Amino acid sequence: MKIKELRNLTSQDLSQREKTLKEELFKLNQQRYGGRVEKPHMFSAIRYELALIRTVCREKEEKKNG
Repeated sequence: MKIKELRNLTSQDLSQREKTLKEELFKLNQQRYGGRVEKPHMFSAIRYELALIRTVCREKEEKKNG
């Protein structure tokens, strides 16, 4: 997702998306240590989107607090 799309989501949607991405990353790590990763490019894509989500959450929190 792009950052503009993430900014339009609610905090609950963002936390749900973050949880989903963490689960995907966990599964990819299991594949890595199992010796077989079908989509190795997804590691960086998932970590990048997690960082965007955390940034948007922080922005929303700062805006809420003042």
